[in-house]
Amino acid sequence: MNVFDIIGPVMIGPSSSHTAGAVRLGRVAYKLLGEEAAAADIELTGSFAQTYRGHGTDKALVAGIMGMDSDDGRIRTSLDLARESGLKVTFRETNIPNAHPNTARITLTGKNGGSAVVQGASVGGGNILITSINGMSVSFTGQYNTILVRHQDKPGAIAAVTQFMAGSGMNIGNFRLSREHRGGEAMMTIEVDGEVSDTVMNSLGALEVVQQAVLIRAM
Repeated sequence: MNVFDIIGPVMIGPSSSHTAGAVRLGRVAYKLLGEEAAAADIELTGSFAQTYRGHGTDKALVAGIMGMDSDDGRIRTSLDLARESGLKVTFRETNIPNAHPNTARITLTGKNGGSAVVQGASVGGGNILITSINGMSVSFTGQYNTILVRHQDKPGAIAAVTQFMAGSGMNIGNFRLSREHRGGEAMMTIEVDGEVSDTVMNSLGALEVVQQAVLIRAM
């Protein structure tokens, strides 16, 4: 446990779970999409579904989707800013089986045609747990620099990525592979120690076996 688990994050209130954590969920979706969002379909379950308007969760999620951090003063007006920018936002209350009470599933469509689906929970103190990306099971908290590598599940893909990372001086703290099915699309979730430069990420993304490489910086 660190001091921020005790005193909470620097944030716009009122609730670390319903606002700070929600901003971070939206921001992960924004980073994964990799472009400005044109439409956001946001499904909410449990406590999020019951209280999202009163606790500002709707504003927080949209703020994150627009790239804001949890201490950004614009969070309070994010819904207005979204309308002004042409971002179409839809909120839906639903039941996501076996999900944490503060769970959101965010489906984004980008202005350049890209798409991303992220499911995660705000688990307290502004902390989050991402559990699904584009329908594939993952598990990361955003407390460490996390690299998401989308690729085809084929021999040599993992070795190519991990050898590149070793050659770049990166130390892997945690590694997880998710895949749709054998030989289909797959996702490496790699938590690393230390900083990761844009140059390294560009080189990683250029590897032949890699379809997309995204860095989620520690939050």
